[in-house]
Amino acid sequence: MTRPTGFTLIELMIVVVVVAILASIALPSYQESVARGARAEARTILLEGAQWMERHLTENNRYDQFIGGTAVSTASMPSSLIKSPADGSARYNLSVTVAQQSFTLKMVRAGAQANDRCGDFTVTHLGVRAVENYIGFANATAARQECWR
Repeated sequence: MTRPTGFTLIELMIVVVVVAILASIALPSYQESVARGARAEARTILLEGAQWMERHLTENNRYDQFIGGTAVSTASMPSSLIKSPADGSARYNLSVTVAQQSFTLKMVRAGAQANDRCGDFTVTHLGVRAVENYIGFANATAARQECWR
């Protein structure tokens, strides 16, 4: 008498359950890793934007306009600074608020990053870094410490 070969339905269901458990652990970890990378790139571009503004001040003696009187906006900034990542679908978009002797740059969440817990990153002419519209942190200080590192 030969013994039947193959898998039983119970064995197959156990394998499916194990794979589902592993996927439920791995997928959120992977998504957080991708989000962390997108945040790092957005912070880098934001700080490059702040450096561009400082060079602009050096050349024009003010943040808000060029020598010819043209106002500074995202349209007048280099294209590599207006979104993150610089190529592909935007995960963050740059927003600029300028006055004669001050500026605030903000990377606003977009696309796949729209519901990210770290919110929107800001930096001012004084180098003050902040996080706005964060989710799940006790206060702005906790959000800044976690998200700007």
